[in-house]
Amino acid sequence: MGGCTGRVTELSDTATPGVSGQRIQRRLARSLDSWIRARLWAQVVAALILGAGVGFLLGPEAELVSRATSALVAEWLALPGRVFLGLIKMVLIPLVASSIIVGLANGANDPAMLRQVGLRFGLFVLATTSVAAVLGASLALNLQPGSFVAAEVVAPAATAVVEPPFGDQPVDADQAPLRRVVQQAPGAIAKLIPANPLDAAARSEMLSVVIFAMFIGAAYVSSSNKRRLAPMLNLVEALLEVSMTVVKWAMYLTPLAVFGLTAQLLAQLGVASLGALGAYAGTVLAGLALLMALYLLLVGLFGKTSPLAFQRAAGEAQLLAFSTSSSAAVMPLSIRTAVERLQVHPPIASFLIPLAATVNMAGTALYQAVAVVFVAQVGGVALEPNQIAIIVITLVTASIGAPGTPGVSIAILSGLVASFGIPPQGLVLVLGIDRLLDMSRTAVNVTGDLVAARLFGQAPVAAVDTPSNPPSDSK
Repeated sequence: MGGCTGRVTELSDTATPGVSGQRIQRRLARSLDSWIRARLWAQVVAALILGAGVGFLLGPEAELVSRATSALVAEWLALPGRVFLGLIKMVLIPLVASSIIVGLANGANDPAMLRQVGLRFGLFVLATTSVAAVLGASLALNLQPGSFVAAEVVAPAATAVVEPPFGDQPVDADQAPLRRVVQQAPGAIAKLIPANPLDAAARSEMLSVVIFAMFIGAAYVSSSNKRRLAPMLNLVEALLEVSMTVVKWAMYLTPLAVFGLTAQLLAQLGVASLGALGAYAGTVLAGLALLMALYLLLVGLFGKTSPLAFQRAAGEAQLLAFSTSSSAAVMPLSIRTAVERLQVHPPIASFLIPLAATVNMAGTALYQAVAVVFVAQVGGVALEPNQIAIIVITLVTASIGAPGTPGVSIAILSGLVASFGIPPQGLVLVLGIDRLLDMSRTAVNVTGDLVAARLFGQAPVAAVDTPSNPPSDSK
């Protein structure tokens, strides 16, 4: 870490507030990480096991209580999880925005580096998300998970109002999906620049918030008088510290949240329903495993890090992502992991990790590709190759630009299902098991964030897999 620290301390006096912001991130993330390493992993594993056991006892197979009583108890058990997610959502906007601004401010002495990193990262996201969507569709077409679902398992689904993946125009099932995407894309792109940043934050339009924060950070970097802007940067750093402190508090609820949400899942679905969805869940998990292998291959070939060393360094962040299903909750730990274990230059980590947590959704694109094909198979609809291509293009665009609002994945899936005239009944099964698969795809997304940080932000120090600097021993 000596090389990284030396690089940061060489910043001029005009960038001193940015340096303090980076220290705030590292100090709070280190405190959070020490608590996680001390006891959280064991608590999460125990919570998963206990939650599954309690959920089985409350489920339809055990028949110990009525369905109404089971639902009521499950709601109360899930309360800590709802509080946990509420705390994360409460500070998500200021956390992401302040992290990006501080990250850009830390790199004020090298704006060319930031531009280069941003361009490379954009190409990385586009390439990996495209590969993930193609991989998911291919697996679903070859493994045919929808053929394993009996007709009586699919409950009748009420017709819901469908939200289109792009823009505000209603979905027209008679309109060609590709033409609809092409027509609505210009308006969607223009709307990414928020006319009212506060309104965008209130609507949880994360990509718009990220773009606003990038403009603010870029304006600071290009300013010729950074001393005059120091009070603004001090305010942003204070907002960052407060946000990360709230995240730290939320982490103490993690075991209870995992226990309650797991119990609620099994109480609602039952073991039999999960068994009926085994082929679908297995297809998604197989695709995520292949995507994880691709990330490890990339970091081994281009990141100058052995996959095993990277996995040791990223393991705790992956566990936290899996247990919380929230990339935002893992953000402080991801930044600390990138800087201290993967030897990523601190300004790049502060800039890249929050950005990646918003737009790097390859695991989500893979999951949605499998889900669309699965719903089509359940409904007895055979998709043509050109339709599959349109689905892939739509999912790549929607995954990168999707707002950070609850249920957005189902909204995107509903739009695609309606566009191709697919019966929507299978969406009930997809929604029912979404929580379990969300845990897995979040862990893969966080892995992709750390891989991108390692590939594009390597600091001029020894590689992480050298004996003198083992990542698993970083303190």
